[in-house]
Parts: sequence; C-alpha cells; structure tokens
Amino acid sequence: MATAALEPKAPRSEGPLRAVHNNACGTLRGGARRGRAPRGQAAPRAALGAGAMAGGRRVGVGLGALLCALHVQAACQDTTVTQELLKEGFHRDLLVKVELGEDAGGCAVAARTRLPPGIYVDSYELAMLQQQNLTKAVLIPDVTDVEAPEYLATAVVLVLYLEADPRCSRCFRAAVPVHARYHRPAEGSQQALVVLESPEVLLCCCHGQLAAECWEPAEVGAPCLAENVGPCQWHSTTHRPAQEELMLEVPVGLREHSSLVCALTLLTTLLCASLILAATCRHGHFSL
Repeated sequence: MATAALEPKAPRSEGPLRAVHNNACGTLRGGARRGRAPRGQAAPRAALGAGAMAGGRRVGVGLGALLCALHVQAACQDTTVTQELLKEGFHRDLLVKVELGEDAGGCAVAARTRLPPGIYVDSYELAMLQQQNLTKAVLIPDVTDVEAPEYLATAVVLVLYLEADPRCSRCFRAAVPVHARYHRPAEGSQQALVVLESPEVLLCCCHGQLAAECWEPAEVGAPCLAENVGPCQWHSTTHRPAQEELMLEVPVGLREHSSLVCALTLLTTLLCASLILAATCRHGHFSL
C-alpha cells in the first residue's frame, strides 16, 4: 500500500513587532525553563554552590526581563506627539500633531488631553465649528462655564479627532480654539503660568490587528469614527512618549495695586453717575 508523504506546515508569519517580542521574551522563558533542575536530581553538595547557582539564575532571569522590556519599548516608542499654541493673547488655537510608528489602517486617530482650570474650550463655539466641519472634538463634561475665573473653574477632558496630513501617510493633525481664564492678582509677578500636559494618543480600530505589546484597550467617553462598521474599540499606547509640557503665560494684575485700582474704580463710577444725572436733569422732561 502506498503511503502519502506529509508535508510540514509553514510557520505562521509574524509582524516585526511581535517577532522582536517573541525573540527576546521567548529566549527569557526558555532560559528560565533550562535553569530548573529535573525531578530526582541530587542537590549540590555544598550549600554555597547552590546559593551561587540560584543567584546566577535570578540575575539571568532579571537581565532577560530587562532586555525583553527594552526590545518592546524600542519597537513601540516611534509614535510622537507635539502640541503648539498659535496666535497671541487670551484667545489661542491649540494645534496637536501626531506621527504614528505604523500605518493607521482605517483606524480613527485622536488625542486626549486634560485642560487645566486656567484654559477652556467654548462648547458653543465648538458646536458651531463642528456644524461647519472645521473640527471634530468631544468635551467631557460637554458644558463649560465660560464666565468662571480660573480659581472657580474645573479641569475638563478634550478628545480631539485628528485628520490625516496629505504630506505624510502616518501623520495626523487638528486644531481647536482655546481661551485663557482670568486669574487672581499675583504678588511680584504679572504672569500666571498654565501648564498643558502632553496629549495621549488614541486609536479606534474595528479590525483588531493592533500589536498587544504596543496598544492596550482604553475607556474613552467619545464615539469611534473609524471607517469600518461594527464593534470598535479605543486603544492607547502602552509606552507613553516623553512628556513635553506646554506653558501658557496669562497676564494678571499685581496684588499691591489693589487699593489703587479700587479707588480709581470708585471715582470713575461716581464721575460717570454724576454726568448721567446732570444730563438727565438738563435735557429730561419730567411730568407730575
């Protein structure tokens, strides 16, 4: 009877990131298994020798874990994010630019940033811009008190959807108007600093092909705008890029000028009230 020869199956292809992770971390797991003594093997004669062997295994495992983490971090740290404040004064534009280390592949790209109490996005202005398709963003919470000063306001979260840059296949950018709030008078300084932390890069994908070593599921209170139809999941980078804070200088009054400002305000108010009263008495018509 003839027998058919069995052809070995070709190994499954791996992505470059997963291959690096498997080579580094697989070596670590194999080394840890080889370091174990099989059952029934006699213990070393000298306790010092056993301690030295155990210490050597621990050092080897620790070094392997460090190399594994460095390999994965080197493969995942290609994503860069920058932010910039355009214009001058109290009313600015916040520009966010992201360059991914890999092709987005139909995923929605967004940047999540925390706006401190000293700066805000006008929810009514944002709604008008979105109706004109000039920007796409979600405020959490969605209502902002635009009249509140800095010391009475609260921080908000802004999820800004990024548009693809036609000059770069892996680059995305978007801008949104932001406004500085009034601050308390300061002592010895005419500037108050508002610190904007580096945004968090988010991907919303429906195909689920992101590398688990670089992206992890994230809870985002914003809808997904990916191209595919179906259940989609937001993901954030496991290895955050270097945090680059952005400083906004807001002009403030000097506390030592409070008495002078109050006196001038009171005198101006009395003068204006006197002029209005005099004009009313001279040109007004009163009937009893």
